[in-house]
Amino acid sequence: MLIYLLRSWYFTILVTFTSLWLSYPAIAAETAILKYGFLRESISVPELTTFTATGELSPSLSAYLRLANQEPEKLQQLLTKEIEVDAVLLYKILTSVPGELLLDQVSTVVHTPSERASRQSLRAALVSSALEDDNITLIEIMENYPTSEVHIEGDRLAQTYSRISGVVDQFQDWGLWF
Repeated sequence: MLIYLLRSWYFTILVTFTSLWLSYPAIAAETAILKYGFLRESISVPELTTFTATGELSPSLSAYLRLANQEPEKLQQLLTKEIEVDAVLLYKILTSVPGELLLDQVSTVVHTPSERASRQSLRAALVSSALEDDNITLIEIMENYPTSEVHIEGDRLAQTYSRISGVVDQFQDWGLWF
């Protein structure tokens, strides 16, 4: 009974927080700064969203991927690959000590322009993405990132996706609830 009450309490707090947060004017990333090695390019998030939905490359994204020696299909797959996770469980994971450590590691790859408050920004983007459909994708994280600009270390993106997916799977397999 106590576990049920705690779960209900966590969910109530999460819903309240989300409702308050969503009632404010939305701040979302408009621009993604993609970095591959020494290359750096500013790409609009709507441009990336269109690419993930249609596969059509804008001239600037096409030129950048060619210079970075990256295959468009692999980037499209990486941006749209889903991690299935319950939003409440994700919130609990990300507010635990292991979750905070994971956020610190991942925020070296996906971060704010100043690299300050990257943990909090990433947590907000992840939970917001999961609230929509109990799935998260990298493109949703970019779309929900709470700063006007998000910096992405592209050469470490696949590794980061695997790390997030692995942690979520572990917690779901163990059935851990905080």
